[in-house]
Amino acid sequence: MIWQKVKGVIIINKINPVIYAVSDSIGETAESVVKATTSQFVEEKFDVIRVPYVKDKEQIDKILDEAVAANAIVCYTIVSPELREHIADKAMELDLQVVDVLGPMLKAVEKTTGLFPKNQAGLIHSLDHEYFKRVEAVEFAVKYDDGKNPLGLLKADIVIIGVSRTSKTPLSMYLAHKKVKVANVPLVPELQPPDELFQVPPYKIVGLLIDPFKLNEIRSERLKTMGLSDTAVYADMKRINDELEYAKGIMRRVHCPIINVSNRAIEETAGIILDYVRKNKERHGIKD
Repeated sequence: MIWQKVKGVIIINKINPVIYAVSDSIGETAESVVKATTSQFVEEKFDVIRVPYVKDKEQIDKILDEAVAANAIVCYTIVSPELREHIADKAMELDLQVVDVLGPMLKAVEKTTGLFPKNQAGLIHSLDHEYFKRVEAVEFAVKYDDGKNPLGLLKADIVIIGVSRTSKTPLSMYLAHKKVKVANVPLVPELQPPDELFQVPPYKIVGLLIDPFKLNEIRSERLKTMGLSDTAVYADMKRINDELEYAKGIMRRVHCPIINVSNRAIEETAGIILDYVRKNKERHGIKD
C-alpha cells in the first residue's frame, strides 16, 4: 500500500500482492499452484507473474531482487538441485518468502523408492513425434469435417460416411486423438456425394448406420434443444427411412464395411474402426 499527499489530502493507492511463478520449463505447474492458493483468498486480488525457462543463477538473482523490491512471494518449479539450492540460499539472504513446489516431492520419492530423478526440465511437456501426430490428426479432422473440403478424402486414413446424427464428427475427433486422420461425409439424398469419395480405396471407408427409431429419437431431441418442433421433416420416420436407404445404396456402391451404431458408445465404435485400421495397415504393408 502506498500513499501520496495531494492538496493536503492523503490518497491511498492499494497495490495488489505479487506472486512470482518461476520455472525452468513453461511454468504452468507453478502458476497453477499459485492460482489454486490465491483462490482461497476471495477478498483479495493478486498479480501473478509467470517467469518461464529460467536456466542460470544470474536470472534467479535478478528475479529474486525484483521480488524483494515488490514485497512479493516466489513459487518455483525447478528440477536442478543446484538451482533450487541457490534459490533457497539467496532467499534466506534477502529474507524473501519462497515456496519450492517440486523439491520436497522429488526428495520424498527418491528416499522412499531409492530411484533417482532425471532432473530434466519440461519432461511433462516433451513434444515428441507422437504428440505432433496427434495434433496433426486433430487439425485434419477439423479441416475435413462434414464434407467441408472433398480434397481431404484422398488424404485421410479413414473416411466415415453416414446420415446426419450418426456421430460422425465425435468419432472423427475421438479417432484424431488416437493419431488417425479422419474425414467424414454426410449422406443426404438431395446431395450427390463428392466425386473424390468414389476414388478412395474401399478399405479406407467406413459406413455408419443406425436403427430408424433410434435416429428418430435422437433427431427429435436435437430439434427440441434448438427450440423447434419435433414434427419437422428432419425427424419424420418416412424421411429417416428414405435417408437410410439412400445411405445403404452409397455404401454398397463404394463396397465399404458398415457399423451399426444404434446402441454403441463412441468409444466402442472407435475401437472397431481402430482395429479395422490396424488390420488394413498390416494387410497393405503400411507403416506408421
